[in-house]
Amino acid sequence: MNHITLKKYHGLGNDYLVLDPNKNDIALQRRNIEMLCRRNFGVGADGILYGPLRENGRIRVRIFNPDGSEAEQSGNGVRIFAKYLLDEGYIREREVTLDMLAGEVEVKFLQEDGNMMRVNMGRPMYAGPQMKLNGLEGEVVNAHLRFWDNVYNTTCLSVGNPNCVIMVEEVTPQKAKLLGPHVEKASYFPERMNMQLCKVIDRENIAIEIYERGAGYTLASGTGACAAAAAANRMGLVGSKVTVHMQGGDLDVEFDEEGRIYMTGSVELVGTFTLAEHFFS
Repeated sequence: MNHITLKKYHGLGNDYLVLDPNKNDIALQRRNIEMLCRRNFGVGADGILYGPLRENGRIRVRIFNPDGSEAEQSGNGVRIFAKYLLDEGYIREREVTLDMLAGEVEVKFLQEDGNMMRVNMGRPMYAGPQMKLNGLEGEVVNAHLRFWDNVYNTTCLSVGNPNCVIMVEEVTPQKAKLLGPHVEKASYFPERMNMQLCKVIDRENIAIEIYERGAGYTLASGTGACAAAAAANRMGLVGSKVTVHMQGGDLDVEFDEEGRIYMTGSVELVGTFTLAEHFFS
């Protein structure tokens, strides 16, 4: 096997490996993804970004979770991949549109080096085919659902991927790690679910802890931040501009008059990794 080279970036501690099929000859399989993402035996990451793939003149990226499952969307992953495209010379413009499983996303670079970006994440969906739910009809907004040890005030919505936002008085990593697996695999959610524990600090600030399907507890999530801010906004608890505080750092989320979500945040390059020839053997 030829040498496999990847680049690693993180967005607020939510780290991804970019595997470029134009520079590496490898058939990406579930086993490969799992091995790469293992922190003690592989490179370690919260996921793999596979691309760029060219389709009909557009740029596409595939997003994989550490367990090998494919994700529809990733807010941090989108920013990371856009930064990779700029770093590697695939694009030179200040704006780029990326295609992924959930659809297209528009990214605008706010700095010449591309480290800070504003992303149009589209409109949140509170019902419909994107929200595959068992035993729940219509929109699930501020509903009382039981998970594991209690009944929680819950809002379910899609921001390209499905999210369950639970309003609580205090958010801690420990609570997210304990409750997350029960929410992810709850009978309500036949295709599993991302969870955010959300505390409203004031009209312009919320704090969240995150547990993602296929990845587990994470320090930050772009889609999770957008989902939590959208849920709090829908409930009238915050205004149109919200700073989302996470363990890895902060993201700014804004809603326009038509309900579209705009996320602003940073990306940092960690480095380039070349795998040992025997790594996948």
